[in-house]
Amino acid sequence: MKAWEKAYQLMQNADPVILDEEEQTWLAMTQVEQFYDMTLKLFWHSNVPGSGAPEILAVAAVQSMHNMGYQTDHLLHLLEEGTAAYEKNDMPELQRITARLMNELSRLPKNEESQYWRYQAYETWEEYEAKAKFPVYEPYNVHAEQFASRIYAGWVAQIVGGALGTAIEGYTSQKLLEKFGEIRGYVRKPNTYNDDITFEIAFLNAFDKFGYEVSSVTIAEEWVALVPSGWSAEDIALKNIRSGIYPPESGYLNNPFQEWIGAQMRGAICGMVAPGNPMEAAKLAWKDAVVSHANNGVLGEIFNAVFVSLAFVEKDIRKIVELSVDAIPTDSEYYEIVSTAVQWCRQHNDWRETWKLCEERFKEYNWIHAYPNAMAEVVALWYGNGDFDETLHIIAMAGQDVDCNAAQIVTALGIMNGLSSIDSKWTDPIGDVLDTYLREMKKMKITELSEWTVSAVRKHQIQ
Repeated sequence: MKAWEKAYQLMQNADPVILDEEEQTWLAMTQVEQFYDMTLKLFWHSNVPGSGAPEILAVAAVQSMHNMGYQTDHLLHLLEEGTAAYEKNDMPELQRITARLMNELSRLPKNEESQYWRYQAYETWEEYEAKAKFPVYEPYNVHAEQFASRIYAGWVAQIVGGALGTAIEGYTSQKLLEKFGEIRGYVRKPNTYNDDITFEIAFLNAFDKFGYEVSSVTIAEEWVALVPSGWSAEDIALKNIRSGIYPPESGYLNNPFQEWIGAQMRGAICGMVAPGNPMEAAKLAWKDAVVSHANNGVLGEIFNAVFVSLAFVEKDIRKIVELSVDAIPTDSEYYEIVSTAVQWCRQHNDWRETWKLCEERFKEYNWIHAYPNAMAEVVALWYGNGDFDETLHIIAMAGQDVDCNAAQIVTALGIMNGLSSIDSKWTDPIGDVLDTYLREMKKMKITELSEWTVSAVRKHQIQ
């Protein structure tokens, strides 16, 4: 039956009814109004659910476009006007100003003097692949019992890292030191809610169905099927996909947060399903990343996917960091960021000396941007030198988007060194429970997630 026929039949068969006042649907408009006003307020001021850190996405959007080489000074008056409307709770005016701001962000002029334009932008997998360098290993035996135990250790480590970081994300190194001293354990009773893992599970669901032939489109459809909401880049991507705008456009269209951490924070799963095959891990990460990010935001997910993949076949974490940096094209800005961090690590014995240099380097970037957090990962991995507790200590004290960073880097350590390397002080408070906000998967067991991952990889093993 054609669409016009369905519509015609629907009307022809509709019998008139008289609705009581309480049955009429106009009252739902009040709920719609409240929803849109609430989400708009969050754009102008919010506090991170896990840590209470303050964030103003409206300001961050302008900041991010400046980072990506555009002229933004003429938007400062809109930020001032929006702040005033927010403080007065003038929602009609705040709606107008926000629409005006987003329109301006979508058509900014280039700042030709920005260093951003000195670097190569990567828009396709083929462009990236032509410049990337990957070590090659013998095929990894995914049917060995060791693979299953490593995957489990990786997931446990990731959930531990996320649980530690969720309570302290969004603060500077100095403020964390003043508040907590040297952080060497959970600062409060941990829980396992974490948006990073939520999106990784959505990827795993797509991978389970399609294996290594999974596409960005199928991943995007798992997002809208399973993930009810996101933040910054992921929120915009979800809105784009629901409107029929698919990858790669979903990752950059009207998305000022396209080079933030949202893709980088989910690279570990791509490395887990491509053990000892960094090129395949990078390809999967590319497919996943372009759902919500572009260019350097995509390279961030590749960086994490590669070092997790390498953790199955290498035992020296510093070598893994160096090989992961080599997988990033040398003419990209992301390479400049991570290679500089490695260079500084080699020059200083104290991680705090290196971290001070990093803080100065990325001071113009939001704490949710990929760059501050990539530098934090490099520093923690380098100076932690394979020790689980020390790596977590350093990544916690670095501040920034701690849950994303800690979860990703200790996944590699869990895989490399096994479950015995993770002290019970980290695992006992968590047990075998994983809470998510995914549709139909709100309660899981970590053991079940691990078994699912192993099963999916073995089912789609590359011959």
